[in-house]
Amino acid sequence: MSQVESLMTCRGRSAQLTNRISLIRTKTAELKELINRLKSRKDQSSWIPGVTVYQSYHLDFLNQHLEELKSHRAALMDTKSRCVPLDVKNKMDAQLQSAKRRREKLNTENQNLRILYKRMKKVCDCLSSWEEEEQKLPLEELISSTLENIRQTDVLDEDARSINAELFESQEPKGLDESALLRAHLDRFMELFDSAQFEEAAVLAARNPPGVLRNLNTMEMFKGVSGPPGSVPPSLLFFRALLISVQTGGELLADLSLQGVICALQQGDLRLVVFAVTQNKLTLSEELGDVLTEHAQRNPSMADTCLTLATIVYEACRLHRKSALSMCRRGLIHGAAEFMKHRSDVTAEDCMWVLCRSPSLSLLQLLMEPRQGREAILPVGTACVALLVDPQHQQLALQLLDTFICQGPGVLQEVILEDNGSSVDVWVDVASLCSGLNRADLSRAVLSVLVEQSGTRILSPDLQGAELMEHIFL
Repeated sequence: MSQVESLMTCRGRSAQLTNRISLIRTKTAELKELINRLKSRKDQSSWIPGVTVYQSYHLDFLNQHLEELKSHRAALMDTKSRCVPLDVKNKMDAQLQSAKRRREKLNTENQNLRILYKRMKKVCDCLSSWEEEEQKLPLEELISSTLENIRQTDVLDEDARSINAELFESQEPKGLDESALLRAHLDRFMELFDSAQFEEAAVLAARNPPGVLRNLNTMEMFKGVSGPPGSVPPSLLFFRALLISVQTGGELLADLSLQGVICALQQGDLRLVVFAVTQNKLTLSEELGDVLTEHAQRNPSMADTCLTLATIVYEACRLHRKSALSMCRRGLIHGAAEFMKHRSDVTAEDCMWVLCRSPSLSLLQLLMEPRQGREAILPVGTACVALLVDPQHQQLALQLLDTFICQGPGVLQEVILEDNGSSVDVWVDVASLCSGLNRADLSRAVLSVLVEQSGTRILSPDLQGAELMEHIFL
């Protein structure tokens, strides 16, 4: 019996120990999980927002980050000090609405009183005239006829319109009222601006009735401040408000147009510039076109759009050479050539100006083609001389002459003979310049054409040119 009892006791003790071990393991797992959570929380709490682990080990960077946080906190505290509680704003809005309702009520009463005053004045005038005329008519008849005339007058549209016009004019601020209104607008603008409500301030400045805030000084004020991170820059908000406030048929001033476009381009808002130019919201100027062209050169991804806008601006200012240059930079060589050919005020000098800034053999050949019933806008010989004397464009002229030679015998001769815009001495200069550039083959080709024509045709229309050719042939 003792062995059986011992066995039962051992089994019971074993079961208790098993349960105890299981409980201890459970508690141990819970404690490990808690320890891991505490470690993770401690690690996370040691991280600084906006700072990497590598940067957190550098004291200089941490000091710089601390200064940035302090300045940001100071800016937030300054903004907070200029703000008012929401209940105060609601109270002021309620007072404003109440004042507007009272103003509407007083305007209605004022209109009724003016109409009544006008009627009473008519009656008074009739009574005065009745007294001066020694009371020929009975007073009852006079009053009844006067009242009837007043009723008929009130029905007439012209009289009603005149009353409304007078009432409208009386509501316009004049004198001291205008000064008070302007002062109120300026105070409200400064209040919004100082409280960093830049969007509301921009709208108020753009819609300011006298227009005293629609100037460069206000634009500079908006440029001198910055909004919260990720928000639209205040200067761009002001430019947008200005464009919206421009009435149909109106335009922004030239200086505001220029600065507004510069601001929009700096912020990458090209769509706003497209809207402003295409909807005739701006005063177009050469400086504005130059800004668009420079931006196109610095930003190839926007080049096509900016150059298109620049072409519109230059054409509106009748700057044909810059319009053609913008088209060439977009690759529209044929379009630029046709554009210059169909402008009566475009000269050969303008064509050379475009060629020197956008060298192109195709453009040079197109400008040398005869126009309908007229000579070519750019004489071949004159163009060759101008290009050959310029070290940067000598190769373009040599390529042109080489194409004439490569096209076959007689082509260069035909070009020289049909070049009525260039005299013989011009082609002699071409030959001399080619010789100086070690292109004796081109020089001989030009001189041979001149020599072959010496006995059959006078190439120079003037006596001096004829004597020069005679000297050369001798």
